[in-house]
Amino acid sequence: MTPQSGEKIRVLIVDDIAETRENLRKLLSFDANIEVVGAAASGQEGIALVKEFHPHVVLMDINMPGMDGITATEIIQKEAPATQVVMLSVQGETDYLRRAMMAGARDFLTKPPSGDELMSTIRRVYEMGKTRMVIHPAAAPSAEGLVPAKAKQFQGEVVAVFSPKGGVGCTTVAVNLAIALQRRMGSARKVCLVDANVQFGNVGVMLNMQTNRSLADLAPHVNDMDSDLLNSVMVAHGSGIKVLLAPPDPETAETVLVGSSSDNGVGGASIISAVLELMRTEFDVIVVDMWNWLDDISLTIFDTAALILLVIMPNIPSIKNARLFLEVARRLNYLPDKIALVLNGVDRRMGFGPEQIERALTVPIAAQIPLDEQAVLLSVNYGVPFIVRDEGRPISQSLLYLADYVRRMLAEKSQEAGEKSTAEVSRARAFS
Repeated sequence: MTPQSGEKIRVLIVDDIAETRENLRKLLSFDANIEVVGAAASGQEGIALVKEFHPHVVLMDINMPGMDGITATEIIQKEAPATQVVMLSVQGETDYLRRAMMAGARDFLTKPPSGDELMSTIRRVYEMGKTRMVIHPAAAPSAEGLVPAKAKQFQGEVVAVFSPKGGVGCTTVAVNLAIALQRRMGSARKVCLVDANVQFGNVGVMLNMQTNRSLADLAPHVNDMDSDLLNSVMVAHGSGIKVLLAPPDPETAETVLVGSSSDNGVGGASIISAVLELMRTEFDVIVVDMWNWLDDISLTIFDTAALILLVIMPNIPSIKNARLFLEVARRLNYLPDKIALVLNGVDRRMGFGPEQIERALTVPIAAQIPLDEQAVLLSVNYGVPFIVRDEGRPISQSLLYLADYVRRMLAEKSQEAGEKSTAEVSRARAFS
């Protein structure tokens, strides 16, 4: 996608090696829609040039003498939140990846990137940051009070529904799964659904919910957020679940996303963390529908989740992206049993079987959801999930099967946690 109205994407290069800066400049010169507005040899110089040129994207080296790229990125995200940072490094260790994302970097490329990879990444992060170019950052809550005001004993578990590729039915799976879990668990248990696709969430459309209450209403109240406030913002659905919707538009979403521009450094990830931790005291299961992007908010959700459902379709691009995500998950030290595949759109004519996909990705398939275009289209267009419309349909039965899998996995993890806690207490008593 190219910039609108003939605007070029302004790029700043920050790297302490002159040859690298020149090579990046030459690569980007082949794209007429990208303009290199400057180059810096240090983190301090990069920050100064950001203030001077207001670039859309900064290509930031991690390892530089003096101020490193991660520290420079943190400062840039506070002082110029409209600028998107792409981190460059010859190293791919877990610590670098996590620290870069938590600092606010929008992507992470290994040196030397190919021309196509570099330019496509710049275009992608530019699109993510366009709304920040025209919106004044909202004041973020202070770091104090991030612990919910009315903390109760831990109860619930977070289930993240994620795909590294758009258009695979992630939201459809999340919505129907939440309702399936509520049906399996009964009215005595509480299930909620969170739309964490902060800028372009569709959960409200899928459930035909007409309300202006959303996650954005919680962002300014992290200091005094409690269960009463949370429940006043969440919306009840006829199926029995409660829903926290995404902000209604990208502009409103900025109240969540640009929190990191505040001097205290509390941003979207901290807000999401506080919301989820409070929800865990209110609900038995929290299903989170995510966007297909890895950033600080995504990492926060993954870290909090007991289970990550990786939604893919039986096609090569989807499988390829899933493989890349699993490599990132490995580098982030997520345990293998934390991730399970959900194979959506299964069709006998797809050319290769689920067993082949499972072997290729070395991750178990939690459920196979059959291809049923009619049921999905009716569900989406009328705002009535297919599991509500017809529970006996094969596609609905597959979601009930997935709900049973999730319940079983959460129960096993809870039992393991209980046994570990008991063992730790026993050891402590033995040495006391």
